[in-house]
Amino acid sequence: MNLVLSAPETINVCIVEDDSVIREGFALLINGTSGFHIVNTYASCEEALPHLTQDAPDVILMDIELPGMNGIEGISRIKKARPQTNIIVITVYENDDLVFKALCAGAGGYLTKNMPPSRLLEAIQEIQNGGAPMSTNVARMVVQSFQKNRNSPLTSRETEVLELLAKGKSYSTIADELFVDKETIRTHIKNIYWKLEVHSKAEAIEKATKERLI
Repeated sequence: MNLVLSAPETINVCIVEDDSVIREGFALLINGTSGFHIVNTYASCEEALPHLTQDAPDVILMDIELPGMNGIEGISRIKKARPQTNIIVITVYENDDLVFKALCAGAGGYLTKNMPPSRLLEAIQEIQNGGAPMSTNVARMVVQSFQKNRNSPLTSRETEVLELLAKGKSYSTIADELFVDKETIRTHIKNIYWKLEVHSKAEAIEKATKERLI
């Protein structure tokens, strides 16, 4: 009796990325690799969503900072319309808030754009096999979040601000990273001092570290 071995299934991929150079680069890499196929590429969620049923992608590579609807909202809508589609966030941002919002919205992986090309292909295969591909820094962030004191008096945004302060970042840099103005950061820091009953940045960082709040 002759055994007929079935060929491995091709993974159909969609890309939602507003940077045309990155979008086309990813598409060339994926389409040029056996076992992967680009069904479509889009510059925005608004363009991608109406074609979701027709495209029927196995995996979507999703940027977060997009014109119009952002990637977090896009992920949420895609997962509601097509729960079986796996979504990998590919972005330049690695801050806690965006990571957790993306994962809560339904993303199954989170990678940064500076990864080697081979990692992208591995991640697509990995998520199709039931894995959760993440860049090293993001994986560490997720683990650390579970190790934090769950009874923290700080909000997730206050915790994020304090963590960035602990890394030596200035108010202006933190404001830029979190897409808010400097005055908002000052308000967060004032609230952190009040909640932790401290009077300086050094005291706040020391107490938060000791009590595993960051």
